[in-house]
Amino acid sequence: MPNGSTAHEVLAVVFQVREGSEQVTGAHRAVKPQLNVLLWQRAQDPQRGAWSLPGGKLRNDEDLTTSVRRQLAEKVDLRELAHLEQLAVFSDPHRVPGPRMIATTFLGLVPYPATPELPPDTRWHPVSSLPPMAFDHGPMVAHAHTRLVAKMSYTNIGFALAPKEFALSTLRDIYCATLDYQVDTTNLQRVLVRRGVITQTGTIAQSGRSGGRPAALYHFTDSRLRVTDEFAALKPPGS
Repeated sequence: MPNGSTAHEVLAVVFQVREGSEQVTGAHRAVKPQLNVLLWQRAQDPQRGAWSLPGGKLRNDEDLTTSVRRQLAEKVDLRELAHLEQLAVFSDPHRVPGPRMIATTFLGLVPYPATPELPPDTRWHPVSSLPPMAFDHGPMVAHAHTRLVAKMSYTNIGFALAPKEFALSTLRDIYCATLDYQVDTTNLQRVLVRRGVITQTGTIAQSGRSGGRPAALYHFTDSRLRVTDEFAALKPPGS
């Protein structure tokens, strides 16, 4: 069967942990970090006004990774990612109207608390409350999130979501936001230190307004993805 009408696009699912909704407990107010995904709003039909993953058609003179980096730079002015990897292929013949379009998705991660400048039609949206999404982009976000959650268990991929130096409480918040359940700080420290994922920097954080003992600062041992325990699985409390 001739396939000259089949086109190929690359789409990026870019996540970042960002400050989220305010949580009130007794007399205390705190802003709970949330995992967000980068989306842009379609200005033309089909599905005008729906939110989409950044990306576009693959050129004949570029590979997939080159294409997705170009799309992110050109369309949403995002040039620096701490991590980028190819995820999956979506090939349903009817996934978009018109000529057949095969899509390859990429997982991209931006560290906390970076604040890249974005065009007016592009925003971060909490993964837990996505807006109306175009085509099959909603399932693409869900698939990427599932893959990220799995990698948080058996790899050191947290390096791409965390600052270069951090207190354990900050790292705990990043894990909680990404996994979408509570993580015990002491257990997290024990697991990651035992696997050689994080190490102390030898410095301490500045004291906050409430005073108290300054927290020790840590950093990720590596800034490239590696498997730390291929059989590991972080699980919610009580599971």
